[in-house]
Amino acid sequence: MSIYYNLYAPMKQIQWLGSSRADLKAFPTDARRVAGFQLHLVQLGFDPNDWKPFRSVGPGVREIRVHTALEHRVVYVATFAEAVYGLHASAKKTARTTQRDVSLARTRFQALLAERRGTHAT
Repeated sequence: MSIYYNLYAPMKQIQWLGSSRADLKAFPTDARRVAGFQLHLVQLGFDPNDWKPFRSVGPGVREIRVHTALEHRVVYVATFAEAVYGLHASAKKTARTTQRDVSLARTRFQALLAERRGTHAT
């Protein structure tokens, strides 16, 4: 994919699921600024500077890694044409992502898929 193609492609909106937007807004200013810039790159169709696939949540789900004085993560999926979906945002306190964070992101992803299929998640 050419960089010029992306520059003229429409920017995707971000749809925040659950408390993910409020959680991102609770980041310290420097981490929020970095995360916002990285999400803007995703909206334009580019990869963030530091990310990894988050396959344990679901196919196409990625995690933006924000390195400031503290570590923060933003979990999203951008594989759908209509929007980027923010699934979860959190501070990273240990080397591993907590099971609670993985479970929450997975639940939100499953709910998104169910909504897209026109059914309700249970």
